[in-house]
Amino acid sequence: MTFPERFSNLPEYAFPRLRSLLDAHAPGGEPIAMTIGEPRHAIPDFVGPILQKYLPDFGKYPPNEGSPELLAAIAGWIRLRYGADLGPERLMALNGTREGLFDACLALCPEVKNGEQPAVLMPNPFYQPYAAAALAVGAEPVFVPAGPETGFLPDYEGLDPALLDRVGVAYVCSPANPQGAVASYDYLAGLIRLAEKHDFVLLSDECYSEIWRDHAPVGALQVADEIGADPERVLVMNSLSKRSNLAGLRSGFVAGGKEAIRRFRQLRAYGGAPLPLPVQQVSAKAWSDEAHVEANRALYHEKFRAADKVFAGLQGYQAPEGGFFLWLPVVDGEAAALKLWRETGVRVLPGAYLAREVAGHNPGKGYIRVAMVAPKEEMQRGLILLRDCLYG
Repeated sequence: MTFPERFSNLPEYAFPRLRSLLDAHAPGGEPIAMTIGEPRHAIPDFVGPILQKYLPDFGKYPPNEGSPELLAAIAGWIRLRYGADLGPERLMALNGTREGLFDACLALCPEVKNGEQPAVLMPNPFYQPYAAAALAVGAEPVFVPAGPETGFLPDYEGLDPALLDRVGVAYVCSPANPQGAVASYDYLAGLIRLAEKHDFVLLSDECYSEIWRDHAPVGALQVADEIGADPERVLVMNSLSKRSNLAGLRSGFVAGGKEAIRRFRQLRAYGGAPLPLPVQQVSAKAWSDEAHVEANRALYHEKFRAADKVFAGLQGYQAPEGGFFLWLPVVDGEAAALKLWRETGVRVLPGAYLAREVAGHNPGKGYIRVAMVAPKEEMQRGLILLRDCLYG
């Protein structure tokens, strides 16, 4: 049997890798899970009644691109949130943002760029499907450091112009996973102009956009619209997973230029999994309702304040601007995660598992990612145990 080599260099995914590191050891206390970005706040009250009302629609094939009601709700939210007016031909429903972030690269990255193998840019650390998507299209994944020296966002503008000329797709995530950094208006405007100059597509991962501390993050659609950029240059992905605590609903969307969305729809018609109609009805309601989002954000504000209090005075601690992760400095993330588990039962993710080694350096090695998703009291107890174990 001959197997393909294109994915042979992918490391084991972060969470199986974490189980291999920790599960052979007994926890040092009652386990507290602070690893995966799975919201644990209550789901909105309207979910159950809507599912019940439309239960018979599970027997129907749903529209692949999204129902008119769902696309209208998404367009309304984009208009309210970012001031951009998009017709349904510029939108498509997704089975979560992971699908979109992977498949957009397949749909839009060229086979050859200026006579050479195309490159796909991504921050380092990063959301792991970016790298798999690059390999799937035969492109070179280029891991660009996103550490404290660049404000935890990748400096694509500082790359060699020769490299930029063969870029087909570039990923950006704001608020950043795992660091919590938020891209400014000027940063996004610079990236979009860079994409126009070097003829590539910017894929903006904005699934943490509604969990922010002081100011609502600007979005790439808003910036592109306001600077008059070609709409085909930018595709934005978002979902209800973090915004509405509906990770299991697997409901998201992609927004972009008409031609980019047409091509994406064409690909998805062959291999995508459309959202069931009852799920689309729930999603339409969720995108149309802000009350539950504001209540959810208020809970995270309490957690931000609790984390600030726990880590007050800790050198290197930086409160996230958005998202719900702490990106905490340690000497070695794996060693810290293992020590923490064995001595306290608190379970966190080594930062190196979210990054790649480049030129002998893994920019995630000196960090751990801590998800603030548990109820406040449990989260606070876990943070205190973490602080006393690793920084006491």
